Amino acid sequence: MNPADKKKLRAQAHTLKPVVMIGQSGLTPAVLAEIELALNSHELIKVKIRAEREERKLITEKIQADTGAEPIQSIGQIAVIYRLNPDK
Repeated sequence: MNPADKKKLRAQAHTLKPVVMIGQSGLTPAVLAEIELALNSHELIKVKIRAEREERKLITEKIQADTGAEPIQSIGQIAVIYRLNPDK
C-alpha cells in the first residue's frame, strides 16, 4: 500500500470509534474472531489495546499476521488496521 492510500485511510479512520477492545486477558481466540468479523463488515477498524507499549506492538503484529490486515496507524492504545473485502 502506498503512502497516499494510507493517508486517505487515516483520514477516514479519524471519526471512527474503537470496534474491539483488548483488555487484561490479551488477544484470545474469541477477540481474534471478533476482529475478523469487524474487518469483514467494515474493512477499516480501530482496536483499543490496553497493555504496555511493547506488548501492544506484539499484539498488533499478531493481529496483522493472523488476519492478513495491514497496519495503517498506531497512536497510544489505538491501532487502526485495514483489510480489503473483495466481496464489497
